[in-house]
Amino acid sequence: MTFDVPAERRYTESHEWIERVDGGFRVGITDFAQDELGDIVFVELPAEGEALEAGDEYGVIESIKAVSDVYAPVAGTVAAANETLLDAPELINDDPYGDGWLIELEGVDDSDVEGLLDADDYREQTE
Repeated sequence: MTFDVPAERRYTESHEWIERVDGGFRVGITDFAQDELGDIVFVELPAEGEALEAGDEYGVIESIKAVSDVYAPVAGTVAAANETLLDAPELINDDPYGDGWLIELEGVDDSDVEGLLDADDYREQTE
């Protein structure tokens, strides 16, 4: 099975993605990750203003199959959490790179983002 891996994003080995948006960075889980989880039924997200270090656990995604922690791909401060997901967690399954985003970070060092996997490297990891 082939999964969507947009070229303009960076990826982590734990299946999170990050992309630049409006002066900050948007973060979510990959198409591969949402497929592995199955139907997502609950999401727990951090509060705005929470400071995260790379690798910090910042939320939980619960599916019919499993409960999975999500991790910050880079250090930064939570500028926004996608509160739409609290009532519609299935958006992560339907549109993991669009409406299913999880958080936005500010105060991110560009070099940290550049150090993550590019689309080709991430694709190799999931094949």
